[in-house]
Amino acid sequence: MSFKSIVRELREMKDGIGSVSKRGSESKHWRSRTRSHIAPDVTPSESIEQGQWANLPPELLLDIIRRVEESETSWPARTVVVFCASVCKSWRDITKEIVKTPEECGRLTFPISLKQPGPRDSPIQCYIKRDRATSIYRLHFGLSPSEFENDKLLLAAKKIRRATCVDFVISLVADDFSRASNTYVGKLRSNFLGTKFTIYDSQPPSDATTQQSSRSSRRFQAKQVSPKVPACSYSVATITYELNVLRTRGPRRMHCVMHSIPVSSIQEGGTAPTPMSFPQSNEKIAFSPSLKGKEPIIDFSSPDLESSLESSQVSSSGEPLVLKNKAPRWHEQLQCWCLNFKGRVTVASVKNFQLVAAVDPSQNIPTGEQEKVILQFGKIGKDIFTMDYRYPLSAYQAFAICLSSFDTKPACE
Repeated sequence: MSFKSIVRELREMKDGIGSVSKRGSESKHWRSRTRSHIAPDVTPSESIEQGQWANLPPELLLDIIRRVEESETSWPARTVVVFCASVCKSWRDITKEIVKTPEECGRLTFPISLKQPGPRDSPIQCYIKRDRATSIYRLHFGLSPSEFENDKLLLAAKKIRRATCVDFVISLVADDFSRASNTYVGKLRSNFLGTKFTIYDSQPPSDATTQQSSRSSRRFQAKQVSPKVPACSYSVATITYELNVLRTRGPRRMHCVMHSIPVSSIQEGGTAPTPMSFPQSNEKIAFSPSLKGKEPIIDFSSPDLESSLESSQVSSSGEPLVLKNKAPRWHEQLQCWCLNFKGRVTVASVKNFQLVAAVDPSQNIPTGEQEKVILQFGKIGKDIFTMDYRYPLSAYQAFAICLSSFDTKPACE
């Protein structure tokens, strides 16, 4: 059988993969999620029926999946790689072994890729589409919206106004923002004035933190964990907008303290925390009855957490990475503030920004790393914005930072 015929059969398996998962309504839910976004990195609890493809020799299977992965480098063609991981357990294990992280290959494949740092050399280019009627923001993969608007959906967020704050609940899908859902990935919360935002993640930033925290807390078996229990929130970053007391003209000034990313990650030979899988239901931390339905919050900037997680990568790496917006220059002819977005931003807006590392001279950060734009965000049309990010930020962290720019900030403008 030729390689092209194998790829053709994998494409034809699209409609059949979802039907081998859970029965009834769960089967319907799995099929809709498989088609709408990147397949979740969660092993089904029920055994999948093994077909003729499960009995291939490991060497042949390894060669087939490697050739599929190398040939399908962009979406939607890269869906075939996800289908390979959905055939059976042996195919899934080999696919996960072959598919590299975005930092290594520069591509997004599985949902966990959205929590992993981006590539070091060139940014991953995405765009955000705002729906004012529903207060939903969708992050799509691609340079700009395509003609048929069928670009890959990466993440979605819903803006929820509360009495004292504003929440942006972030999910893998655009129609389910419940914290009890397995599509929930985190949230962004503002203070009353909209000058300070906190990014909460539904999982620790690295597997080492998961292992350490699970040792210090009581563990539940899978059957003992209720699906209605809210997810645990880990405070991984803080975004602060400077107050404009004198009401002077100029762009917003912001600082981002990435508590989960050490500043050493941008030093020569440094690494950023890279989770390799989503936590399973039986790895949830025990919840105290006194919480009364509220989700427990773990702050990575807290000294208590650092002392309790000494072996984790986050707490043992020193100071957190701090990002600041790149200062624009005043253009006399245009009479406005300007930044070089290299053609990715075409409409002037107070929301436009570029983030670079804010480092101290004593930290020995190369000049090239200090000037490198880690995240840029800007407007290209009505309710359409571009978002380009790179290492050490993940797609989720970059999306959350960009969402903070959408909230009203009368005290900062």
